[in-house]
Amino acid sequence: MSTYVLVPGFWLGAWAWEKVVPALREAGHDVRPVTLTGLGDRAHLAGPEVDLETHIQDIVGTIVSADLREVILVGHSGASAAVTGAADRIPERVARLVYLDCGPVPDGMTFMDLNEPDWKAFIETRVAEQGGGTSYPLISWEEQEQAGASLEGLGEAEREWFASRAAAQPYGTMTQPLTLKGGVDGLPKTLLACSLPLEQVHAMIAAGHPLFAALAGPEWSFDAVPTGHWPMFSKPAETAAALAALGH
Repeated sequence: MSTYVLVPGFWLGAWAWEKVVPALREAGHDVRPVTLTGLGDRAHLAGPEVDLETHIQDIVGTIVSADLREVILVGHSGASAAVTGAADRIPERVARLVYLDCGPVPDGMTFMDLNEPDWKAFIETRVAEQGGGTSYPLISWEEQEQAGASLEGLGEAEREWFASRAAAQPYGTMTQPLTLKGGVDGLPKTLLACSLPLEQVHAMIAAGHPLFAALAGPEWSFDAVPTGHWPMFSKPAETAAALAALGH
């Protein structure tokens, strides 16, 4: 049996894993889906003080308070920086770090730093106009595609479920730099690719792409669930199976 801590990406809460959790639990695993501060059923806690450090501490607190060990820590999409930061704080409790359709945020960088200038300006405008300067509201499906997020596998039912339960992302989590102290460096890591073919991932690693070069290390393994950017919605059974394969 393995222990999984599942952290969803932007706009999502623990509810996003509702179709993944049962399969993992039926296989005998301990599964802890996380709702980060300001999202899901904790949306009432949103505010300008919520930043990346808040979300890192949410994850650390989930693991430490329950005395979890040998954790397989899974971060989807925009949760990349938070799970990386949490694993860096308590590496002795983490057995493997899994990036679900995302990659590690480099030390000293913010989520906003990873965006092209045009898209960064779009986010800043949306935050100012609709988020009151403190949150990033859920964007339209057309805008998601413009941002490079594949909608493959998301039918009307999945989109309605997503939109009905989504909460605005606290903007501070996107603008605070990730600070690492080296604890995460040697941990086993897995990239579970969904919307980006593994062949393209390996090509970008070989080319030394700034955001992929770090994946060339021996601590990395790779697998894929070919689908869109939200595999917990579009292919929950396959996502659960891929995660279960990393456990014991």
